[in-house]
Amino acid sequence: MAELGRRGDPTPYAERVLDLVERIPPGRVMSYGDVAEYLGEGGPRQVGRVMSVWGGGVPWWRVVRADGTPPSCHERRCLDHWREESTPLRGGRADMRLARWDGHPQVAGGSGKRPPSPERDR
Repeated sequence: MAELGRRGDPTPYAERVLDLVERIPPGRVMSYGDVAEYLGEGGPRQVGRVMSVWGGGVPWWRVVRADGTPPSCHERRCLDHWREESTPLRGGRADMRLARWDGHPQVAGGSGKRPPSPERDR
């Protein structure tokens, strides 16, 4: 994986993270680990670093810890965004069972979950 660099221009890895975060639909979330797994590179800490350095221009509130808690020191603003977007909540955290997005485009009225696969469902 490429170095994350400093506060200058985002690295190619950071650009891939930010691009994915921009595609998370309103009302949905991904964990830091989900983002890394989807991209097939890095890990939760690397994604967190990208978000802390360059994430201000993307919907950062849609990237959370694995337990659904918002980024540290941004809880109040995050909750405001979640309420505005009707993100499923469990107390002060995103309900990961209902709000998690798997990275696949949403079908109108759909859940954003992967459609059943005949091979997978045998």
